[in-house]
Amino acid sequence: MSTLSTDTKPQKKVLPIKGISLLLAFLALLGILMLPTPEGLPVAGHRTLAILAFAVVLWVSEAVSYPVSAVLITVLTTLLLGFGPSLEDPEKLMGTKDALTLVLSGFSNSAVILVAGALFLAAAMQSTKLDRRIALTILSKVGSRTKSILMGAILVGVALSFFVPSTTARVGAIVPIILGMVAAFGLQKDSRLAALLMIASAQAASIWNIGIKTAAAQNMVALGFMEKAFGVHITWGQWFLYAAPWSIIMSIVLYYVMLKVIPPEIESIPNGGTMVKKQLKDLGPLTQPELRLMIISITLLFLWSTEGIVHSMDTTTSTLLAVAVMLTPKIGVFSWKEAEGDIPWGTIILFAVGISLGSVLLKTKAADWMASTMFDGIGLATMSIVGIIAVLSIFNILIHLGFASATSLAAAFIPIVIALSQGLGEHTETAIGIVLIQQFVVSFGFLLPVNAPQNMLAYGTGAFTVKDFLKAGIPLTIIGYLLILLFSATYWQWIGLL
Repeated sequence: MSTLSTDTKPQKKVLPIKGISLLLAFLALLGILMLPTPEGLPVAGHRTLAILAFAVVLWVSEAVSYPVSAVLITVLTTLLLGFGPSLEDPEKLMGTKDALTLVLSGFSNSAVILVAGALFLAAAMQSTKLDRRIALTILSKVGSRTKSILMGAILVGVALSFFVPSTTARVGAIVPIILGMVAAFGLQKDSRLAALLMIASAQAASIWNIGIKTAAAQNMVALGFMEKAFGVHITWGQWFLYAAPWSIIMSIVLYYVMLKVIPPEIESIPNGGTMVKKQLKDLGPLTQPELRLMIISITLLFLWSTEGIVHSMDTTTSTLLAVAVMLTPKIGVFSWKEAEGDIPWGTIILFAVGISLGSVLLKTKAADWMASTMFDGIGLATMSIVGIIAVLSIFNILIHLGFASATSLAAAFIPIVIALSQGLGEHTETAIGIVLIQQFVVSFGFLLPVNAPQNMLAYGTGAFTVKDFLKAGIPLTIIGYLLILLFSATYWQWIGLL
């Protein structure tokens, strides 16, 4: 009886909150639909704004899982637009068939295929344990000083970001290693050293989501929108040229900030290096699947980084080629049956629906209306480029506090930035730069554990508190923001991004 009562109490607390949040989402939808359509905004745009409000409430409150929210958004958009006036001829209904075609446009975007391919690569890394071997190899070289171990944890995040295109998977690879190290050192799981290493690993992952195009799914959201809006393709090498210097500087900042705000209780760990080397030895010799995956990954990195220089194969195609090789018997690393259980298919669905929603915001002029309504009053049109970036970045950081998914934030915010940059009358190159820089800021998940899945993964270990995370996150956010402005005024102008 006692077990039953213990199990039911949490449900009574959780279910009403989820139910209330879902009700609020529908009330937000109906509330906006009942308002008169603003002048200059098509009825389809008005209804799209209502759907966006519904989506944001779902995403912020997590009333339902992200894949379920994607299905609800798809159905509502199809019905509301399908039974509304056509964009081309307001005298006729759009029809659910045409509306559904519009709503599912995201599924045909090449960026979705790239994300799917990247998830296969991340699954292969986890399946073969190559990601763990890379992490242990780096940590085995840094020695037993706690400062060196911190540096090693950051370097693991940097190295894995090149080869593991999933932030959660990268942090997931190092979390058990850190917990094992802390336990072997005779420290508690909630010791300052554990907090130091765990927070640094999560923050390093966020920093390098910005530095590398293929490191995070949300980057593909922005690129998908930009390709449609501007007809531009940004290569892996171009992205790296734009963003990697920022991430390198922020990695150094991360090292010093972490030591300042969470100083470890000991300066050196006896036999620390020996313990890590033992874990590496326990993995055994390099297996054939690991060796093949290493060759595939290095080849893929070469293809990504030399796109437009050595060859003309785009990032998506080269990633699909790698997936095909990984799944091929004898020369691959795993079978489809082994792979499909490790792929988060819901993430792919959310990603495609997010791109679709952003595309609908642009096509129905809802993004244009929101951009003018939100930012015209503060006179963005009269500001310098750096001033515009400063205002947008502050807004971006603040609204991120409500989002647990950078992918959903990018889907909601980047179309508005595209419409704004086009409306400001800037040159196409400058408009592209403004949008791309805001996508960098979308990955600023530094403040709260709930701002990013990798933060929650680290937080779930119990190694640190929300207060600990904030102590590191506040200075990282401030310095990162100031560095965005500095780069906007100098480096990004020098290399032609702005």
